[in-house]
Amino acid sequence: MASKSDFAPIVVSYIICTGVALAVMLGLGLPQPYDALAGDFAATLVIFAFSRKYRNSSFYDAYWSVIPPLLAVYWYWLNADAGANPVRVALVVALVWIWGIRLTANWATFWGGLHHEDWRYPMIKQRAGKAELPADFFAIHLFPTIQVFLGCLPIYAVIRYGQGELGWLDAVAFVVTLGAITIETVADLQLHAYIAKKKKPGEFITSGLWGWSRHPNYFGELSFWWGLMLFGLAAAPQYWAWLIPGALAMTAMFVFASIPLMDKRSVERRPAYAEHMRKVSALVPLPPRR
Repeated sequence: MASKSDFAPIVVSYIICTGVALAVMLGLGLPQPYDALAGDFAATLVIFAFSRKYRNSSFYDAYWSVIPPLLAVYWYWLNADAGANPVRVALVVALVWIWGIRLTANWATFWGGLHHEDWRYPMIKQRAGKAELPADFFAIHLFPTIQVFLGCLPIYAVIRYGQGELGWLDAVAFVVTLGAITIETVADLQLHAYIAKKKKPGEFITSGLWGWSRHPNYFGELSFWWGLMLFGLAAAPQYWAWLIPGALAMTAMFVFASIPLMDKRSVERRPAYAEHMRKVSALVPLPPRR
């Protein structure tokens, strides 16, 4: 577990990156939402610099859940007089903050400290060979930043263009987004409770949500971004062309990268996991096959 001294450079790095991002967003004078994208890029550079200094790319891990709530506040601040439906705006901003606080708290509670780095990062850098530095920047830092920014564009649409009345799609979006946060929370709690009492090597969780999905936490996370996308479509369906790609990018990442990597690692470490894969759905919770 991480100590207070481990968190000190993390906190400092995120304070600095937030200040730099705000200075860039306000200083360059770019139109919305390109100003936020420029600030997001600048903040990523700051976190990347800290990752290199401490030789630990997991400095970036909290970025995923810290930046979206801050972007929501920034967009609300700039567009408070846009006339957007206040109920829709309040729902979206509240859900984003609940999601961000929960996910960040989950990371902070179980983070291993400065000596701990996500096992995927060394693998990516090692495979890159002499291109280790650009692989670290583009694959581990910049690509997720762009992906999350695309996923956040529905928040911008709701705040800037969501003047219409609430409708049935808003109700669906609310249920999906809140349900996603709930599923992810329950899955994480079940997993951590299992890890705390696990005794035999090679065992893995097969109870609760994990008995219906091999990655229910991923399902919850992915559903959250789809919920935001639905809110964006409810607020500004005419901008569907830049509201949908974020959720699609998230889906592609989980389906074609995260899940295959995790499953491969689990099979290598746990012999019985291959049989588990044949019985249990990879992502969407479904009754296990017999």
